[in-house]
Amino acid sequence: MNTKAPAIGFIIAALLAAASPAISQDAPPLSEQAKQTKALVDKAAVLVDKDGKAAFTEFRKKDSEWFHGATYLFAYDLKGNVLLNPAFPMREGTNVSGQKDAKGKLFHNEIIKTAETKGSGWVDYMFPKPGQTEPSQKWAYVSKVTIDGVPGLIASGFYPQ
Repeated sequence: MNTKAPAIGFIIAALLAAASPAISQDAPPLSEQAKQTKALVDKAAVLVDKDGKAAFTEFRKKDSEWFHGATYLFAYDLKGNVLLNPAFPMREGTNVSGQKDAKGKLFHNEIIKTAETKGSGWVDYMFPKPGQTEPSQKWAYVSKVTIDGVPGLIASGFYPQ
């Protein structure tokens, strides 16, 4: 009886399992940035569910807890219409469905799908930091909300250092 074959199979399976998070991650590595981003979105989701678009006034205030440095909230309806994006205000009122990031990922569609199917979760994609044009890796935390009676989402992201 060959006892080496099952051991080799186990080793290969273990190596593949260990490698798979590097290939496709469902969440960013645990960090203070990730915890703060999730907490910000969770807090904003409560306000949006309660106050609707009226909460956006606070979210647009520069140098506030909601919008500082590369931290900002953004909101879409589930059809891909941008309702809030204080860092890129020219995007508001546009539809971002079908847009791809620098690596070809339909990231807005992924953000919407995450809200629709999971209620909340992480999505990674390539996106320029505010004030820049070159895309950088970004992780966004997404939460499904109801905005003035309409299903939508609120999200924020961070750029890992």
